[in-house]
Amino acid sequence: MAKRKVRLSIIILSWNTKTLLRQCLRSVIGDQLSVTSKEKPTAGNRSLITEIIVVDNGSSDGSPQMVKKEFPQVKLIENLRNLGFAKGNNIGIKVAKGEYIMLLNSDTIVKPGALEKLTRFLDKNQEFAIAGPRLLNQDETSQPNCGRFPGLLVSFVMLFKEHLGGSDFVRCSPKESKKVDWLMGSAFVARSEVFEKVGGLDEKLFMYMEEVEWFYRAKKAAFKAYFLKEAEIIHLGRGSSKSGKREPILNIYRGLIYYYRKHKSLPELIILLAMLKLKAAFALIIGWIKNDNYLKETYGQALKIN
Repeated sequence: MAKRKVRLSIIILSWNTKTLLRQCLRSVIGDQLSVTSKEKPTAGNRSLITEIIVVDNGSSDGSPQMVKKEFPQVKLIENLRNLGFAKGNNIGIKVAKGEYIMLLNSDTIVKPGALEKLTRFLDKNQEFAIAGPRLLNQDETSQPNCGRFPGLLVSFVMLFKEHLGGSDFVRCSPKESKKVDWLMGSAFVARSEVFEKVGGLDEKLFMYMEEVEWFYRAKKAAFKAYFLKEAEIIHLGRGSSKSGKREPILNIYRGLIYYYRKHKSLPELIILLAMLKLKAAFALIIGWIKNDNYLKETYGQALKIN
C-alpha cells in the first residue's frame, strides 16, 4: 500500500445545515491552527496534516456557496440530491487521501486538541484501528455515543427501555476510556486500511444503523474500536432531521431488520420481528388510549414494516 501524504482526511456530510456547517468547519480549522502553532513535527511527533472534504447532499439553503466563499481550502463535493448518510459519506471516503479517515457530522463542534488526541492514540496503539471521542451535549454533559451490538437481548432492552430502564446497557458514554463494539457515526476516526478491507457504509441503509452494521463488519475483520474519553466533541444533534422522532424510529425498525437479515440466523430474525411487532402494537394501544396522534401514526407505520 502506497504511503499516504495526508495524515487525516475529515469527511463532513451536510444537508441543509449551513449555519451548523459553518460552525463545524470553524471549529475544525481552529483546532488545526491551535495544534500547528504550538508544536513542530519531530520523529515522535508527526504534524496533523489534514484535508477537509465536505460532501453536500443536494442542499437548498446555500451551504455549497458558503463553503466556496468562506472556506476555499475545503474540498467540496456537490451531490444533486440527498443520497443519504451512507452513500454521501462513501463518496467522501473514496476520494480521501488520509492515513486516517474521519467521519464527522456537520452538527458538531470540535473542542481543542480532540483530533490530535484521536490520531495520536491510534499512532501509539496499533492493536486498535478505530477511535471515537466523548460526545457532549450543548451544555457539555455527556452524550451516549457507543454501545453493544444489537443481539436479541440488547434489541429487546432497546425497544422497551422506557418501560424496563437499562438504557445504558444498550448505549452509553463510558466513565473511562475503553474498548467498545461500536461508536456513533457522528464522529470517529479509522485507519484507511479498515475502509479498504471492510468497504464503506452499507448504502441500503439510508439513515440510522449504518455505523452499527459497519462496525460489526469491522469487528468480523478483526479491527478493534476504542472510546477515548479525553478527546471531546460537542454534538448538537439532529441537524439534518426535520421530522422529529418519527423517521428515526421507523428507520431504526428498518435498520434492525436489515441487520438481522444480513448478519443473523433465521430463528433470530423471526424473534426480532416478533419483538418489533409487539413493541409497535403496545405503543399503538397506548396511542389510542391517550389519543396521541404521534404514537398512532408512528407505530401504525412501524407495524407494517417487515
